[in-house]
Amino acid sequence: MKYLIPIALGLILTSSTLVHAQSAANQSEQPFEAGQPLGVMVDGNHTPISENVKVYGAIVNAESCSYDESRDMIVAVNRGANQDEAPNDGFISLINHDGSVHTARWIGLNRNGLVLNQPFGSDIHDGKLYVADRDGGTDENTPTVSVIRMFDMETGAPAGEIKTEDSPGFNDIEVASDGTVYATQTSTGGPNPDPSAFRVFKVTPDGTSTVLIEGDPLNLPNGIAIDNDGNLVVVNIGDNKVLTFSPDGELLKTEEAAQAGSDGIVIMEDGTKYVSSVREGGISRISPDGTAELIATGIPSAASMCHDAGANQLVIPMNPNNALAFVPLGN
Repeated sequence: MKYLIPIALGLILTSSTLVHAQSAANQSEQPFEAGQPLGVMVDGNHTPISENVKVYGAIVNAESCSYDESRDMIVAVNRGANQDEAPNDGFISLINHDGSVHTARWIGLNRNGLVLNQPFGSDIHDGKLYVADRDGGTDENTPTVSVIRMFDMETGAPAGEIKTEDSPGFNDIEVASDGTVYATQTSTGGPNPDPSAFRVFKVTPDGTSTVLIEGDPLNLPNGIAIDNDGNLVVVNIGDNKVLTFSPDGELLKTEEAAQAGSDGIVIMEDGTKYVSSVREGGISRISPDGTAELIATGIPSAASMCHDAGANQLVIPMNPNNALAFVPLGN
C-alpha cells in the first residue's frame, strides 16, 4: 500500500494537469467577455449596485494606472499573481474618483479569449489601452519576453500585440501622438544589474523595436512620459535624476527629484512634473524652473502613478499593498 499511494497521487496530478491544460485551451478559443459594473445577476438580468453603496478594493498588485477621459474614471492595471504562481492572472479595474469600485474586472472577468499575464506600465491612446505585459516566466527555465498588449477602450476586447524578443520585459510605456511607443527596460534582473541593460526602446506602430537610449545616464530607468514639446522624460530608480531626451535620444536636460528611487512620472500642461519614489515613499513636485519639493510622504511602494484629470488628483498604485493612494492637487 505504501507504494500505491504515490502512484495514485501521480495519476491524480497528471489527470489534473491535463484537465487544466484542456481548460486553458478551451478558454482561449472562447469569445472575449468584458466585466460589467458591480451588481448581481438575477434571472439573467444585471442589477447594478445602488448609488448609496460604496465598495472598495478590486486592486491586486497594481503597478500602474491611466485616466479614461471618455468614462471619467481611473483605469487600474493589476499584475495579479506572479507568472510562476498563476499564469495569465492580470486584470484591469475601473475605479471612481473617490477610490470606490465601478467595475472590479472590466478586462479579466474570465480568461476567455484573453492573455494578460503580468502587466506593468500603461497608457491610453487613440481609443486603445496599451499595457506593458510579458510572456514566459512560468518557471526558472522559461525566460520572459516583452509584449505590448492593446485593448479596445470601448469594449475591453484585445486589439493586438507587439512582441519585442530583445527585451525580457518593459516597465513603463508612453504612446506618442503618431502611435509610437516608448518603453523603459529597467534591467534584465539579478542582484547586480548590467548598466548596458538600462534601456529605452522605441516601438513603431508597424511593430519595429529598436534601442533608442542605452546605459548612462540611465540608472535602472522606470517611469517615462512625453512633455509638451514632444520630448521624452525618464526617471531612474537608481538615483533621483529626471532626464529629458529628444525623440532621437539626445540628452537635453537633467533635473532632480526630492527623493531617489523614482517610479512614476506625471507631466502637467504648465510643465510641472510629479515624480513618485517607490523606495522612499514621497511625491516630488518639480516646477518648470527645476525647483523640487515633497508634497506627500510615507506612501508604501509608490509605483507608476497617473493624473486623474476629472478630480485633479494623483493616483498612486501601491504594488503589493493592493491599494491606491490619492493625492489631491487643489484648484
